[in-house]
Amino acid sequence: MQRFLSAAQTVVAQTVIARCRALAEYTEEPGFTTRTFLSEPMHAVHGCLRAWMERAGMTVGVDHAGNLRGLYAASRPDARRLYIGSHLDTVPRAGAFDGILGVVMGVALVEILAGRQMDFEIEVVGFSEEEGVRFGVPFIGSRAFIGEVDDELLSRGVSDAIAAFGLDPTRIGEAQASSNALGYLEFHIEQGPVLDSLNLSLAVVEAIVGQSRGDVIFEGHANHAGTTPMNLRHDALAGAAEWISLVEREARSTPGLVATVGRLDISPGAGNVIAGSVRASLDVRHSDDETRCEIVRKLTDRARQIAATRGLTVRWEQRLDQAAVAMDADLSNLLGRHHKITSGAGHDAMIVARRMPTAMLFLRSPGGISHHPDETVRVEDVDAALDAGIGFLERLDARHG
Repeated sequence: MQRFLSAAQTVVAQTVIARCRALAEYTEEPGFTTRTFLSEPMHAVHGCLRAWMERAGMTVGVDHAGNLRGLYAASRPDARRLYIGSHLDTVPRAGAFDGILGVVMGVALVEILAGRQMDFEIEVVGFSEEEGVRFGVPFIGSRAFIGEVDDELLSRGVSDAIAAFGLDPTRIGEAQASSNALGYLEFHIEQGPVLDSLNLSLAVVEAIVGQSRGDVIFEGHANHAGTTPMNLRHDALAGAAEWISLVEREARSTPGLVATVGRLDISPGAGNVIAGSVRASLDVRHSDDETRCEIVRKLTDRARQIAATRGLTVRWEQRLDQAAVAMDADLSNLLGRHHKITSGAGHDAMIVARRMPTAMLFLRSPGGISHHPDETVRVEDVDAALDAGIGFLERLDARHG
């Protein structure tokens, strides 16, 4: 496979960025990019991507989970299939690159092939849903893609939305990937500041962290703020505040760990009333599941100790216990020599990795900004990612040729 000249490839990189910005205009909220699972603007996104895919020589369809799929066939009828993809939905008031960059990058790589044949097929997949915004059910597209269709996946109006989009929810099982898959490759912005701080364009993802999420509920006694002496109070908020500071100290002292208390629900919530109860969210992430689970146990134990010294009670309600997911080392090596990184956010790649070898390449997020209208990418970073993608395809072709 002959590589593009640098100047020509830079034009492709500029086109990738322009296409992402054009697709960002298809939104449920004028003036912002908000595009949820199979909402009306998704028809227009499918239309643009379909046109670009077909122009590149791909056969295009939409499966019954709403995933847009473009196939660039090989000359051999028994050829195995490489999948390249990411998601087409967004969070509310998003940027132009989260998710959709990975789909547009896949199309660009097929365009660079310019009619050449390899010993494997390439299917570019635009997953219908990853963010979980519309129905609170994340990864609808990629879960259907790997055959994990359950009651949750088709609950809370999901089936109605599929039908309203012109698809058949009873046939969602047909969205499964081919049984002859070579693997899956996802390009994605980092959504964090690490590459920007290191002044690096790219990083190969080694693993996607495991996550523990839940609520710690402190229960005390609400009482009058003016008439209750300090030594006779059972202030749930004071106990929660002491614990939150401990959460930060523990995270700072544990390499690779991030821990966040992002929400407090305080009752009764009046300025002149001692807090009777506080529900504090806890989000703990680490690439090593044993470390993550041990930290959660330690933090919940410390919450109980703090509560006991203050005359409070406390309980822990777990909402998520998601294991870390390692990317496939052999497939990742085909991306070349780049900085190695652990993803602190979840991605379709961690779902697809349950079914097939998976690799993921991060592009720098300037300023570390994502899930925000100011989210962007640099031309030179997209150029570097295209080069890594071309090298990946060359090496994969040589391996299977």
